[in-house]
Amino acid sequence: MTELLSGRPNWRPVCSRSDLVANSGTVALVDGVQIALFFVPDAGEQTLYAIENKDPKSGANVIGRGIVGRIGGDLIVASPLYKQHFRLIDGLCIDYPEQRLRTWKTRFNGDSVELA
Repeated sequence: MTELLSGRPNWRPVCSRSDLVANSGTVALVDGVQIALFFVPDAGEQTLYAIENKDPKSGANVIGRGIVGRIGGDLIVASPLYKQHFRLIDGLCIDYPEQRLRTWKTRFNGDSVELA
């Protein structure tokens, strides 16, 4: 609610930088929702992504175990079950555009990983 009134994100810590593994997923439970965090140090300006962990096709919480890569210049994660490719920037499935995962804004604040 504060975010809506002020127009500024309401940042909250979800883990520490040392919990992350480069080019791999780490899952955090935030308000009962599993969120997969991906730290991609060679991605350019944005290196940290937060995407829903629940695979829309299977319903399993496995996206954080997916493989990070690039397709057509897009940074993606491949679901480990049905191999759909989701863009980390916006959660869009490039194989099946009707599938989309929620995404969140992320940032480093010192050693803390924060989510808006």
